[in-house]
Amino acid sequence: MKTLVIGASGQVGAQLEGALRARGHEVIATHRGRPASGTEPLDLRDEPAVARLLRRIRAEAVFCPAGATHVDGCEEDPAAARAANVTGPLTAAEAAGPVPFVYFSTEYVFDGERGPYHEGDRPNPLSVYGRTKLEAEQALAARFPRAVVVRTCGVFGPEPQGKNFVYQLRARLSRGERMRVPADQVSTPTYGPDLARACVDLVEGGAAGVVHVAGPIALSRAALAALACRALGLPESLLDPVPTAALGQKARRPLRAGLLVERLRALGIAAPRPPAEGLAELARHLAGLQS
Repeated sequence: MKTLVIGASGQVGAQLEGALRARGHEVIATHRGRPASGTEPLDLRDEPAVARLLRRIRAEAVFCPAGATHVDGCEEDPAAARAANVTGPLTAAEAAGPVPFVYFSTEYVFDGERGPYHEGDRPNPLSVYGRTKLEAEQALAARFPRAVVVRTCGVFGPEPQGKNFVYQLRARLSRGERMRVPADQVSTPTYGPDLARACVDLVEGGAAGVVHVAGPIALSRAALAALACRALGLPESLLDPVPTAALGQKARRPLRAGLLVERLRALGIAAPRPPAEGLAELARHLAGLQS
């Protein structure tokens, strides 16, 4: 297939590009703020530019991991968040025409009262970020029957920009700095390469609708940090588990969240590996970069 990855310089986008190329698909890839090798510039908030690119490329499948993912930043600028998470992706889906369109959503569409969640559980987002993601989900379902909404959470793994939680942890603890981590935020951490592989499987298999793609184990952010310390040889003694309320974050977080993946398995697609396995592979990747 001729595919387009919108936002290939980010964590999920970079993994998608690699997974698609490994399957023999042609990939056109874009970036916004930070160029990556072979990518074209595109700001998802620039609706005319989005429409022009999609109509020029005429991709047979479109993956859209780009968007506004800084949760507190979305709270500070709801208009920009909506432009990146709702209007831009809908413009892309419209311009793409009747081809598979994959939109990336989040566990933050839920309130975290009784997770982990199935696809059919009632959303109740607590933040601007969650509300914009849910609005896009609903609009895609109403207008684009071939769209796939992939909800995921806690993504970690090799990343070109080094911004995910595990990279931040590694950077700070390697410098001998202490790091506060929430002990009461429970999720199902997802290994990025496995997420990308599953998303390609979904498109190749003709799936549509909402599908959860997440790790199989629910654990707190503090527990994930401890696992990462063991995998990467970092001093676990520098971790300070604290309640989320102590962090003073602008946006409310769902505390007992996470996603269940029965539908993914029913489609015959393997779920992402447990976090310990993903962290071990990430450790090998980082060691290879240093050798």
